Amino acid sequence: MPIVIIGAGMAGLTCANYLHLQGRDILLLDNQDQVGGRVRTDVVNGFRLDRGFQILLTAYPEAQRLLNYTALDLQLFRSGAAIHHEELATDKWMKLLNPFSEPFSVFQTLVSPVGTLADKLRIADLIRHVQGMSTQQLFDQPATTTATYLRNMGFSEQMIERFFRPFFGGVFLEDDLTTSSNFFEFCFKNFFLGDAAVPALGIGEIPKQLANRLPAGALRLNTPVDRITGKTVQLASGESIQAEAVVMAVDARSAAQLLGKKAPGATEFNHTTCTYFAAPTADRPDSMKADKLLLLNTKRSSSVHNMAIMSDVAPAYAPAGQTLISVSTQGLMQVDIAALTTRIKTELTAWFGESVQGWRHLRTDHLPEALPTYGPSAGHSPLQLAEGLFQCGDQTAYPSLNAAMQTGRQVAEILVNKP
Repeated sequence: MPIVIIGAGMAGLTCANYLHLQGRDILLLDNQDQVGGRVRTDVVNGFRLDRGFQILLTAYPEAQRLLNYTALDLQLFRSGAAIHHEELATDKWMKLLNPFSEPFSVFQTLVSPVGTLADKLRIADLIRHVQGMSTQQLFDQPATTTATYLRNMGFSEQMIERFFRPFFGGVFLEDDLTTSSNFFEFCFKNFFLGDAAVPALGIGEIPKQLANRLPAGALRLNTPVDRITGKTVQLASGESIQAEAVVMAVDARSAAQLLGKKAPGATEFNHTTCTYFAAPTADRPDSMKADKLLLLNTKRSSSVHNMAIMSDVAPAYAPAGQTLISVSTQGLMQVDIAALTTRIKTELTAWFGESVQGWRHLRTDHLPEALPTYGPSAGHSPLQLAEGLFQCGDQTAYPSLNAAMQTGRQVAEILVNKP
């Protein structure tokens, strides 16, 4: 009997890869037509659209253990951000660059109006603090909210409002910075130690790489599972599969449904909306020079929170002569796509000029369960639920691709090492 893994997202694929490397028989089931779960890329009219704005942090320890970065042909963002702040008297843009990645930017960073000189020295202190700690040590610390943590560190309100809230609000998908300070330190460390990147052909190439390493017949797509009874997996088709062990590598809502338990509520997730636009490169305004930086907006009541010009970073994301723009909006429970598209264009017209009105809307992805919430009191769930029944995924640990891969590996190790 195989070990049956339900869910071919990053957790399930990681678990399957480690089990296969140890010579175990596996069967990976997924109800979608592609692997990856939330980590997926669709080709729309020649554009590569990730399901929401997503990046890979190359410093993630689990990604470094398992992924072949060279084969993914990673395309790198610059380390830092361009920040739009409409209250500035003249130029509305500020830049905060990582002087460890770009040494000659140190003077530009020191005089940037993003924060005070003392704030920038405190960033150096924060780097030293997190650099010497392992992932486990970071999460073993007592936690508070990120906002409280930053104030306790002595960062000014100017620095919090102009950098930390727009940048990490976009990472956490919540602007109040109520996310655990432990997770903030983990993210800060990985942004500093490595690069933010996307595979040349889209974020979906990451799960595809893992799926391609599995043996023939080990993966079944378009195969929804109805329920789990002991070590029996009942498919929606009526087929029953007997398993040596069952691993649920699905999101929290799907896991509850499989076990016949109450599903988590909307407040247990952070959500985001990603709107994609296409524009002829020849019509691109001179003012829209991102230089491969993330574009942030300090005005969080706007419809434009974070923005990225994806084709600047990874040219294959768009056909020749076209520019692909990704705009992220947070806090929307319901989405009127037409109204949101109009609001975004109006706001960006004020930034870049009238050519924005000619941008073509490609797609809007509303992701109401994009990430599990992770507050200061959040705990990590057990990976073994019963004899022969396991779970993995970022909802069991902390909300990131690293956690999905980490828990997938840990479940595989338990199964390999059990008597």
